[in-house]
Amino acid sequence: MKRTGMIAWASAAALALGACAADTFRAGAARGNITPELGQAIVGNFLTSPANHVHDDLWVRCIALDDGTTRVAFVVCDLLQFGREVSDEARRLVQEETGLPAGNILVSAIHTHSGTSAYQDAYRKVVVRRIADTVRCALNNLAPARIGWATASEPRHVNNRRWYLKPGTVPANPFGGTNDVVKMNPDRCSKDLVKPAGPTDPEIGLIAVQTPEGRPIALFANYTLHYVGGVRGSDISADYFGMFNDRMQELLGADRQDPPFISIMSNGASGDINNIDFTRPGEKLPPYGKMRLVANDVAQKALAAYQTIQWRDRVTLGAVFEEIELKYRRPTPEQLERAQAILDLKKAGTEPKLLEGIYAERTVSMSKQSESGKFPLQAFRIGEVGIVTFPNEPFCEIGLELKRRSPFKPTFVVELAHGSFGYLPTPEQHKLGGYETWLGSNRLEVEASPKMIDRLLTMLARLQKRE
Repeated sequence: MKRTGMIAWASAAALALGACAADTFRAGAARGNITPELGQAIVGNFLTSPANHVHDDLWVRCIALDDGTTRVAFVVCDLLQFGREVSDEARRLVQEETGLPAGNILVSAIHTHSGTSAYQDAYRKVVVRRIADTVRCALNNLAPARIGWATASEPRHVNNRRWYLKPGTVPANPFGGTNDVVKMNPDRCSKDLVKPAGPTDPEIGLIAVQTPEGRPIALFANYTLHYVGGVRGSDISADYFGMFNDRMQELLGADRQDPPFISIMSNGASGDINNIDFTRPGEKLPPYGKMRLVANDVAQKALAAYQTIQWRDRVTLGAVFEEIELKYRRPTPEQLERAQAILDLKKAGTEPKLLEGIYAERTVSMSKQSESGKFPLQAFRIGEVGIVTFPNEPFCEIGLELKRRSPFKPTFVVELAHGSFGYLPTPEQHKLGGYETWLGSNRLEVEASPKMIDRLLTMLARLQKRE
């Protein structure tokens, strides 16, 4: 199926799937276990170690919606990230096996730093198959439902991790440059702190479905927080995302249902957002203590918002999936020469500094990639709600701009959807430097974010016209 410019309205597919009459709204949900084998490398940091314990299982979670004409499915995976081929192959399987158009399926990652790599061939195949099976099970569970949405705010746990420091105090970057004016994750309570380099987004977005009698079916949530961390050793964990989902099931009294209640927490535009308040000393908490604190606080705010939801018997659904062509960043001749010299010394037995070695390898790799590529963008309409996706880790201000300019209120932003192509700073943030803007951390052209925003807003405007 051609992906570019495809608007997935799916009326024919809905008939093939045996959809109910057009006046019946339905919803279904499911989850599938993707906990990897022990011994695989934990990814998410520059140094890796083999997983030696499972603290909590990793899951694929899915909620499917059907307005009688259009069906959509939202999938969130307890993974750091995945390559585009995972989403493409899983959605192809779903379309072949169920008739649900691939462009109507959102597949994203939460960005836990306590999972293993979905780029590893054997595990990648498991994840692809489990995504497809979970969507299929969610479709099997479709039943008459009501839907509603709400927003809440929890500002205490979101902080911008990029900080201006006093002139002359920002260390050199791995390319030998001293022109960065901001630093990611500076020392806490440092006398050199000036101010954060960007905003935060405390909004908690909720879309919920329940049976006509009021029994919870599923919850799709969205919060702009990179991850929390604080695991014990090399444990496998879904971070605060998994704890939030467990807590919401408990708070809604939705344990041991048939079909099971499914809570899903997705990640917003959190490329420069984490849980650390750099103006205060670090806390002394046991492993998983901070995750649990964040999950409980966000869940309590979500519950209060949930209780204000105005339930609707039906809404209009719509989905648009497009590709945008963007240029890749390329190293300068000087950067490439320096990187190659570092790697040559490494081969000769001289071990470089950790980051210098890593970014030298990335620099050489980026010199060999194509000039440009096509990158997936997606927009959904759920009644008055909009959802947009990025295949990157966009900066918070990108998400805020989309929410402000979107014709749908509220609009939720989901990152790391249909692939992972590095951080996505604004052009203004590129000028400030710092980890997220370095060549190899960021792979797309400097003007990528405004181009993607404009395309997504055009997609949302098309959805708004569809009644």
